[in-house]
Amino acid sequence: MRRSLIAIAAAGLLLMGASPAAPPDFPVSFVSVDDLKKLLDQKIRVDIIDVRTPLEYDALHIKGARGIPLRTLRERASGIARSGPVVLY
Repeated sequence: MRRSLIAIAAAGLLLMGASPAAPPDFPVSFVSVDDLKKLLDQKIRVDIIDVRTPLEYDALHIKGARGIPLRTLRERASGIARSGPVVLY
């Protein structure tokens, strides 16, 4: 797994409703891959969403992640958890 930052959003809906300059409606923070692994090791339920293309998702993704391409995120937002952490990468 690559070392990179992963955006974690409490509701993940930040990208759908806010204008680019608007402050987020939900707490947003950034975590490392190691931080995400710690959450998963602690059995904390995290909704992990891979926003890359289907080809990129098929090639390699985090175990348990769902593929929702960024271009379709708005239309599929109702399927994203509204409680608990949501990780978009």
